[in-house]
Amino acid sequence: MKEVTANELRAMRDRAERFLLIDVREPYETERCSIGGTPIPMSQLMDRLAEIPKDRPVVVHCNSGKRSCAVVDTLTCRYGFANIINLHGGIQAWHDQVDHTLNCEE
Repeated sequence: MKEVTANELRAMRDRAERFLLIDVREPYETERCSIGGTPIPMSQLMDRLAEIPKDRPVVVHCNSGKRSCAVVDTLTCRYGFANIINLHGGIQAWHDQVDHTLNCEE
């Protein structure tokens, strides 16, 4: 499974690389905090496959990396995507490594 760290994702953004960031958390979670990207909750993913490009990198994230890991596995193994990347540690890692001011708590 392909993964990037929060620092690597920040570097991708800093270099203005062409990629899509997908947040697979539920709407109530994305309302609390976000690092940007397209919200596609894990529960809606199979209905929204057409929104996921195959021609550029797609970084998937959740809160801790567990749900996004499952999504990456499903998209690559079941649907043949070769461009899906997991954000290791999710938005928690982003908080710890990149933006300490991000508050995702209730």
